[in-house]
Amino acid sequence: MTDEPEEGEEESAETEEESQDSLRSLMAGGMEIQVGSGGGEEEEDASPELPDELPVLPLKNTVLFPFLLSPLLVNTPASQELIDSVLLRSDRLLVCSAIQHEIEESANPADVFEVGTVLRVVKMLKFPDGSYRLLVQGVARVHLDEFVSEDPFLRARIRPVFDEGDFDSVEVEALTRNLSQQFNVLVSESARLSDDLQVLVANLDDPSKLADLVASNLELDVEGKQRILEALDVTDRLRLVLSQLTREGQELEIETEIKEKVQNEMGKTQRDYMLRQQLEAIRRELGESEEGEEGAEVFRQKVDEAGLPEEAKKQAYREIERLSQMPPAASEYSVIRNYLEWIADLPWSVLTEDRLDISEARKILDEDHYGLEKVKDRIVEYIAVLSLKRDLKGPILCFVGPPGTGKTSLGQSVARALNREFVRIALGGVRDEAEVRGHRRTYVGAMPGRVIQSLRKAGSRNPVMLLDELDKVGSDGRGDPSSALLEVLDPEQNSEFSDHYLEVPFDLSQVLFIATANLMDPVPAALRDRMEVIELPGYTLEEKVEIAKRFIVPRQIQRNGISGIDFEISDECLVRLCERYTREAGVRNLEREVGSVCRKIARRVAEKEVDAPIRVGVDDLDDLLGVAKFETEIAEVDMQPGVAIGLAWTPSGGDILFVESTQMPGSGGLKLTGSLGDVMRESAEAARSWLRSHAVELGLDLEKDFEGRDVHVHVPSGGVPKDGPSAGLAMVVAMLSMLTGKSIRSSTAMTGEITLRGKVLPVGGIKEKVLAAKRAGIQRVVLPEENRRDVEEIEEDLLNGIELNFVGSIDSALAEIIGEDAAPRSAERLG
Repeated sequence: MTDEPEEGEEESAETEEESQDSLRSLMAGGMEIQVGSGGGEEEEDASPELPDELPVLPLKNTVLFPFLLSPLLVNTPASQELIDSVLLRSDRLLVCSAIQHEIEESANPADVFEVGTVLRVVKMLKFPDGSYRLLVQGVARVHLDEFVSEDPFLRARIRPVFDEGDFDSVEVEALTRNLSQQFNVLVSESARLSDDLQVLVANLDDPSKLADLVASNLELDVEGKQRILEALDVTDRLRLVLSQLTREGQELEIETEIKEKVQNEMGKTQRDYMLRQQLEAIRRELGESEEGEEGAEVFRQKVDEAGLPEEAKKQAYREIERLSQMPPAASEYSVIRNYLEWIADLPWSVLTEDRLDISEARKILDEDHYGLEKVKDRIVEYIAVLSLKRDLKGPILCFVGPPGTGKTSLGQSVARALNREFVRIALGGVRDEAEVRGHRRTYVGAMPGRVIQSLRKAGSRNPVMLLDELDKVGSDGRGDPSSALLEVLDPEQNSEFSDHYLEVPFDLSQVLFIATANLMDPVPAALRDRMEVIELPGYTLEEKVEIAKRFIVPRQIQRNGISGIDFEISDECLVRLCERYTREAGVRNLEREVGSVCRKIARRVAEKEVDAPIRVGVDDLDDLLGVAKFETEIAEVDMQPGVAIGLAWTPSGGDILFVESTQMPGSGGLKLTGSLGDVMRESAEAARSWLRSHAVELGLDLEKDFEGRDVHVHVPSGGVPKDGPSAGLAMVVAMLSMLTGKSIRSSTAMTGEITLRGKVLPVGGIKEKVLAAKRAGIQRVVLPEENRRDVEEIEEDLLNGIELNFVGSIDSALAEIIGEDAAPRSAERLG
């Protein structure tokens, strides 16, 4: 049972006043009956005879006192059943006791205080919502000795408790007089208490009833009122009430002082307003400028035309109203004006129409970039879905790849394909959170963040927004921009992006965000989770040559003023530029070298040293660009025992590497050189362990070939760090070739991770590795069986002239690379 007194009075202030007025009048009549009651003996005689058992109604957040009228709300079925049973009684009595602590279910005997108040139901009203509204009058204090039942409601044996102490003592008279005086002062100063209470106190000479009356009108919690209810000694009770009354009087005094200060401030504000209005009237009479009002009217028109959402429009109108009442010379006038200019200039309702022609969009993407099929397919998919669902939220894409692979220019192509505006935000070196979310207007020179600035520049709220160099964002004491980007790049939140400067939400859900990064490791995990990462691994040699022919060479010819000359760079020359003069994943350095060639030719044309037509071939590069900067590995026709050809992935593409091994007398040690990383060293150790464990099957002498010999494995180009598990297969082949004295098959390269169980596991970078093998003259490549799916993504024309063999174990790999004789044999065959 969780009945709450006076709950219905909280519905409105009017209801509360009417209820209090009627209650005071009833209390006045009831109290007049008790006027003139004397001390403890007379009180005991005047008290009605109480039954031994009564139903108990637990009360939340209130304590009722004897002899006082109080409203009561009953709205639970169990409590209403209790009231129905009370109304059947001739005396209409029940006990109310406060609940000791917060509970969620029905109260049990342990939840209520042991001292409560016997009440008589004076009046009851039933309301349409099913609740009971009661008017009850306190009868006497009682002690709940024992609960006799809990179902359907609480019922307990009760024992009346009576006031104690000498009512006629000097101390009681002094406390009573002091209590009456202070309470009258409180009533006269408090707007919460009715003046009728002063009349009641003046006609009340019973100290016990006076204490109860004052306590019921104080703002005390349940524990405070319960202490007063349980105080049987009248002296103690008067002291408790007087202490609380003094405290409440002090609080009221402080509250009154605060109100007076506020009213004085308001009076000053009103006076300033009246003077300002008079000043404006004088200015109008003198014909002086009304710049403030005119500027406000201009901004009001701009705001109406901008199509702001309701919340932003209310904020703008508030600022316009302030602007109209402010003289132009005021320091804050320019601040408000700048704010309104930003509000009015933003594209709140401006959307560019998307190009939904898939074939046209694909054509534009192909015109601007060669390759990058995954990225193009993703953009085409977005356009296709957008054509079916026009309210589609913009995706959050992240292009990750080495420098020079076309990430930034790809964002421009996406904007052109969609017929959208393009804006770029450079995040490299950004360390201040305000760069993203803006500055608050309290700062001098405050302005919105880069996101809002870019939208204003774009002039539409659905541009393609490129967040360039996301992995270069820093953080310091001014905040972490990466954390601020979490809201920007979250499709579920950015529809209400809040810039500190604007202080109103702006919808970013239609923006197509494209982030770029060289590495994903520095990007926080929460930010990575919000983006769709698309990797751009770098261009192959064939792709670089094609890009140079389609884009780089024509662009450099145009830039260097030789477009009117019959000029051509041969394909062989471009291949040599890619292999011998650049080493990169992208094409930036390639463009620099092509530009250098064009400038050399332009100079010779200007000096009339050469005549058209001009053809630049491989033999001309040494003269134009000097000696080649890099050397490439070329496969050897005749391989020596102990040498295997591995395949490696590098940021600039793929490459072949030679794994050399030799042996010498020693104690069975293994020496590794060539700037090998930890993973590559472990691959060499795993390779030697596998060979030792299969020495018998391989026809090797364990003591002669392993225990009495040291093995040295070297990977040339020692100045270049190398690491990764993909050289494991080449390590096994090189060591076995050394131990058996058999060379590997000519023009054969391999890649794959090995295990001690003899399995060959898949590795990455298959496309780059296979194309590197082809460039080096390799005719046969051995790959892990599980990498067959990666080969399917390579164009067929790129695989012409090269044989691919897939193996799942070291045994089958040895048979392909060295020959059947090198594969492990069973013990019977060896015997």
